[in-house]
Amino acid sequence: MSLVEIKDLTVHYPIRSGFWNRITDSVKAVDGISFNIEAGETYGLVGESGSGKSTTGKSVVGLEKVTSGSIMYKGKDITKKANRKSLDYNHDVQMIFQDSLSSLNPRKRIEDIIAEPLRNFEHLDKNEEKLRVLQLLDIVGLDADALYKYPHQFSGGQRQRIGVARAVATNPKLIIADEPVSALDLSVQAQVLNFMKKIQREFGISYLFISHDLGVVRHMCNNIAIMNNGRLVEIGTKDDIYNHPMHIYTKRLLAAIPETNVNNRAEHRAKRLKVEEIYREQKDKYYDKDGLAYPLVQITPTHSVALPEDLVDQLKHEGEVQA
Repeated sequence: MSLVEIKDLTVHYPIRSGFWNRITDSVKAVDGISFNIEAGETYGLVGESGSGKSTTGKSVVGLEKVTSGSIMYKGKDITKKANRKSLDYNHDVQMIFQDSLSSLNPRKRIEDIIAEPLRNFEHLDKNEEKLRVLQLLDIVGLDADALYKYPHQFSGGQRQRIGVARAVATNPKLIIADEPVSALDLSVQAQVLNFMKKIQREFGISYLFISHDLGVVRHMCNNIAIMNNGRLVEIGTKDDIYNHPMHIYTKRLLAAIPETNVNNRAEHRAKRLKVEEIYREQKDKYYDKDGLAYPLVQITPTHSVALPEDLVDQLKHEGEVQA
């Protein structure tokens, strides 16, 4: 059994209008997505801004109200508050936020920020608590003098490491990492990502790694889901997504990955422009009349793609899709 099983998850926000402020429509931020996160793995959720990936992460951690669907943990649906409490779900699932500065209370010292989850769940005495906070700072590569400083006294990378330390304080089973390095310089990104991998090896933590950066996701994740307009358009292993992409949106995202070899700059730019041209010309084939992705179709045991029926029939005829 998977650590967390997400099935037909839907998060809709009502739109009200008219004199009586009645609900006349809804924004479909997340529209019926399903995937599983295994114990000890990093699962990547990728998409552009507004695709619904952050809403998905907040729903899993319990910060967004789910409209319908289920999030199964230890055999129980934690969208029901009573189940979340009985399973100690808030202890086992933590989150690293995108904006490291706004996610840390500016009026609190780092000691109190990291100790907060310990005070909520562990109930240690003062000496044990301080020792645990020092151990957590050491794990993320910060010195003991950080204890008495405030968030604004640290760089962006250091603040993000403090966020990581706070997230792992309770030894959680799963951490939702929402764009944890998008606001950082490349060298600092590498430091934070390496700390996250180190912590995963030491504590066996699973990550739901949310990002728009396919280059970073390739470094972190073995299984990846691509999200667009609230729906999943492609799910697969790292090899499936990077070496055998089938959805036109996935191909467009991959083409946008920066090329480090400057000798091939012109060739890469020409390829990216060609993919963008194909995307504009063929986009309507891959989405329904409302601009939403079609249901996922299983291509191989590990690879599923949102394709229209005519393309599915064509691929079946060619023997590329399971019958």
